[in-house]
Amino acid sequence: MSGRIVSREDPVQSERHSEAGSVAPPSKVGVPPRKNAWEEFKSVVNETFFSDQPLRHFKDQPKRKKVALFVQGLFPVFQWGRGYNFSKFKGDLIAGLTIASLCIPQDIGYAKLANLPAENGLYSSFVPPLVYAVMGSSRDIAIGPVAVVSLLLGTLLSQVYDPVKEAEEYKRLAFTATFFAGVTQLALGFLRLGFLIDFLSHAAIVGFMGGAAVTIALQQLKGLLGIKNFTKKTDIISVMRSVWSNVQHGWNWQTILIGVSFLVFLLATKYIGKKHKKLFWIPAIAPLTSVILSTFFVYITRADKDGVQIVKHIDKGINPPSLDQIFFHGDNLTKGFKIGVVAGLIALTEAVAIARTFADLKDYEINGNKEMMALGTMNIAGSMTSCYVATGSFSRSAVNYMAGCSTPMSNIVMACVVLLTLELITPLFKYTPNAILASIIICAVIGLIDIDAVILLWKIDKFDFIACMGAFFGVVFDSVEIGLLIAVSLSLFKILLQVTRPRIALLGKLPKIAIFRNILQYPGAKRIDGILMVRVDSSIYFSNANYVKERILRWLADETEKLKDQSLPIKVVVIDMSPVNDIDTSGIHAIEGLYSHLQKKEIELALANPGPVIMEKLLAANFDKLIGEDNIFLSVNEAIKTYAPNAALDP
Repeated sequence: MSGRIVSREDPVQSERHSEAGSVAPPSKVGVPPRKNAWEEFKSVVNETFFSDQPLRHFKDQPKRKKVALFVQGLFPVFQWGRGYNFSKFKGDLIAGLTIASLCIPQDIGYAKLANLPAENGLYSSFVPPLVYAVMGSSRDIAIGPVAVVSLLLGTLLSQVYDPVKEAEEYKRLAFTATFFAGVTQLALGFLRLGFLIDFLSHAAIVGFMGGAAVTIALQQLKGLLGIKNFTKKTDIISVMRSVWSNVQHGWNWQTILIGVSFLVFLLATKYIGKKHKKLFWIPAIAPLTSVILSTFFVYITRADKDGVQIVKHIDKGINPPSLDQIFFHGDNLTKGFKIGVVAGLIALTEAVAIARTFADLKDYEINGNKEMMALGTMNIAGSMTSCYVATGSFSRSAVNYMAGCSTPMSNIVMACVVLLTLELITPLFKYTPNAILASIIICAVIGLIDIDAVILLWKIDKFDFIACMGAFFGVVFDSVEIGLLIAVSLSLFKILLQVTRPRIALLGKLPKIAIFRNILQYPGAKRIDGILMVRVDSSIYFSNANYVKERILRWLADETEKLKDQSLPIKVVVIDMSPVNDIDTSGIHAIEGLYSHLQKKEIELALANPGPVIMEKLLAANFDKLIGEDNIFLSVNEAIKTYAPNAALDP
């Protein structure tokens, strides 16, 4: 079956024969050396898990140097610490002090968002940053609790234990979830499975973060308005119903005055910092300034006696050990594991995105897998020292970057300030009003709503916009879990849609040049009489093989219908395989079926420019013998020079 089934009257074949003397023989498509099963398996594993060649630095190095490189790889502090000097320390000191002034009030507020004692928020900005500074590769990321993860933990943990009535069990489950969040992150880094977090698309993340920001802000209405009896649900309808049902007797005007006044102040300083980059330190110190002023105001006026809710008590001292509080058996182990995996993945996605953003700004590289191992290790250590899930904070990292940090030393400086706060200052937070913490959180999460990104999604990709809005409304109108589920589902659905329905283009030849392009993109591209040229813009797998075959046959039927009154029907189908980087047995079977179908209609099939992987598999399936070796061409132009020499043009 290697010959062509073409009638004597075939105009295409006649033209080919008449011009045979003037057409150079087509070049043969290169065939890569055949690999055995072990070599092929090793190649796939290396490309999937070790594409960054992590051991390249060890090549041709003496044993002592290899040990030093291994230690530096595991603990980057030994790498950046060698060239550390006073000039760098000065920048890190200023940056560390600046982010410390921002993190202290935020930590107290985020702990309340997670339904945990305020001190646990401060603990989470002490131990984890120290561990990350030793193991992390990002110079700019600032570690600590963040709003979205705090909300997620608070929501998921509250479904198991009541944070008020079962406070001890609730806290233990939080430590258990933190432990397994760290284990998840460490495992993904160690097993080099970091690519899994890329399955959550940018559009879904934008929608999820925006929805979470709205939900967090709505939750703060309790503290901002001084409402005591507030719903435990997070959807916007339940929250607004709870707010308005308390409007007559539940709102406290003193609380509203404090909260709204300082919220306006915080938003004003944020605006100033955004407009004048050199004044970044103003919005950075504004939260701590607000806490100091509001605490002093409540203390001298004793507004707490008039219904203004205050923090009341924060335990003094550094992190107490909590290893014995982690659930390592029973039902709570499973529950903690499930919550930890979800929280760990969200925290990981946020931290890696932040680290990559600032690495691009400063033009240095970070190792994603090492980042995951560092984040995992710090959360495991944190779970054993009364911390809950910590990750990179975008607002603090931005301040860290603008303050001139040079190394992760800024995290150490911040941790030292938090340590001093825990040892000396926590009793002073007794009269801090909850309203000011609500104002700080609202101001912080506003930045998570990225309107510009949503507009860009609408302009670029409508499906991305739908995914974004789906995740957003899922969080706002139902819950964080539903929003997250929608975000993941829509991300996976888009992948499946792109895999199962790849783009297939109908090609035409550009005037006066031997280049063939999509006729929809280039209306001036001309079709070649008697030849149907198509390009498959995807790998051909079991999931799309039949679609590719049926789409080509449908185009053939359409073209045949258009040309039925003309003397030159379609006699050759040329498939440009340039974009096809892989094919499986189902794909080969589909092309064989296409070939058989075309043969019955006395139409020839030609392949143009199949890649090395494609050629290797086609040869293994003896497809070259079925179709004929002379029907596999180096390019579409080579095929056209063979089948329609007068229409081809040498480049």
